[in-house]
Amino acid sequence: MSRVAIVGVGWYGFKPTTIDVSFQDMMFESSARAYANAKIDPRYDVDAFVDCQEDMWEGIAISDEFAPEPIGGALRPTFTVAGDGLEGIAHAYMLIKTGHFNVVSVESHGKPSEIKTLQDIYRFALDPLHVRPLDYVNPLFYAGLDAVAYMKRTGTKREHLAMVAVKNKNNGLSNERASFSTRIDLDYVLSSSYSIYPMTNYEIAPFSDASITFVLASEDYAKKLTENPVWIEGIGYSTETGTGATEWHEWGKMKSFRSAALMAYKMANLNGNPQVDFAEIEDRFSFMELLALEETMLVKEGEAHKMLEKGDLNRDGFLPVNPSGGSLSMGVQLEATGLSRLLEAYLQLTGKAGNHQLKNVRRGLVASWRGVPTYTSMVALLSV
Repeated sequence: MSRVAIVGVGWYGFKPTTIDVSFQDMMFESSARAYANAKIDPRYDVDAFVDCQEDMWEGIAISDEFAPEPIGGALRPTFTVAGDGLEGIAHAYMLIKTGHFNVVSVESHGKPSEIKTLQDIYRFALDPLHVRPLDYVNPLFYAGLDAVAYMKRTGTKREHLAMVAVKNKNNGLSNERASFSTRIDLDYVLSSSYSIYPMTNYEIAPFSDASITFVLASEDYAKKLTENPVWIEGIGYSTETGTGATEWHEWGKMKSFRSAALMAYKMANLNGNPQVDFAEIEDRFSFMELLALEETMLVKEGEAHKMLEKGDLNRDGFLPVNPSGGSLSMGVQLEATGLSRLLEAYLQLTGKAGNHQLKNVRRGLVASWRGVPTYTSMVALLSV
């Protein structure tokens, strides 16, 4: 079957607030830029449109009714995915693999700055019988419990979580999309007050507004549209039990990450470690970067914090991780968070990452998690 490539991308936002535009405006801006980047006309050249959004985040019932017009899909095959943008990429990938679609666009966005009842949305995602009635439960504390269990299991120390924050916050200083980057050191993070034990505010990614649109194409069309296609070697996604009914969740682990990675590696005809040149992975909580490295099998279990200590995960290290600054610097864009990581990987592989461009990169891994209290993970393997 035909290979699938990314042939264009557009983005808009990456700011704490975007009071001058609506979410539909952001969708239009990122999509228009993506089609211009791919040198296509969406009215004639795109076979299907995928949009990733969730009614609860939008604050609008049946929000998919707002999808077609801003992304160019009016009166065209358009559907929505209530999940992270990487799940939308997987759907587009499968459409093209059928042989019936040659060009598919994928858009996802988040505008958390307009959500007035964010805590209530988190609460609504909790188990409705046993956990949600406990009004004092904050779903973000699930991340704290996972962090403590992970640290105990692997020997990771409090200092290692802070080191992730220092690395990513400083990496983001070279990235124009990293609104929350800052020059900090280890002592400063460790001396800060806990926000959710064992993490300070510097180790928990804030929110930002953004829309991102990708254009995917079959191999024949990709070679016609661009001289620099980025190939999707494999993509996987998985969901384990969550929503606060945690008797099935193994604390300090993320089986969904491992399952998603294995799916992606199988598609790419790889076994185990894919030998990537860099990774853009989940870090909305600092410990998640280390956990994701191990669950995606990029490093051995319990070894991530050791590599961090040696500098192997730095931008100039053996395995650069989140050279963009990750979500800790760029923020969490709700359902567009996975596409943020994909955007940064795409820019690296096409040599367009600007001041944070790495040298001689040919293959990268992208991994995203939909966030507490869910346990849905996505992994994509890209190459040039």
